[in-house]
Amino acid sequence: MNIRTNIPLLGVAMAGSLALAGCATSPGYGSGPGYNNTSGYGNSSSACYDCGTVTRIEQTGTQSAPRATGAVLGGVVGAVAGRKIADNQTDSEGRKNAATVAGAVVGAVAGNAIQNRTGGNQYNVYVRMNDGRSTVVTQNNLDGIREGSYVRVYNGRAWAQ
Repeated sequence: MNIRTNIPLLGVAMAGSLALAGCATSPGYGSGPGYNNTSGYGNSSSACYDCGTVTRIEQTGTQSAPRATGAVLGGVVGAVAGRKIADNQTDSEGRKNAATVAGAVVGAVAGNAIQNRTGGNQYNVYVRMNDGRSTVVTQNNLDGIREGSYVRVYNGRAWAQ
């Protein structure tokens, strides 16, 4: 190949390389207001508009019902529902009893699961945002957050940074 015919192609390649190099030094995806533009992991940044420091944590609610309440109530409701469905579907006493027991088991499992999700502690987490605002979020667990922790507040809860 002749070098003279490749000079325009070489010029285009160099211009493309310079354009790509310019793109590499400009801010990219995930930068700008609202993003944590820190050079180190876990450093605070004033550019993060939804970040701040936890100033106070207070426990607002505790589980008030005994642990087995959900299972017992769910079992009773399940047994009644199973019996009612069996009364409408069959004349056999054995099948009615089996449906009652099956309803009680399913109801107990469902009642226990519901109690486990709704019961437990709740916490109010007070956060002083980077821009001076104060906010409070209520959440079921702290996931390692303590007073003085640097957090990001989004989706209705505080997340450790």
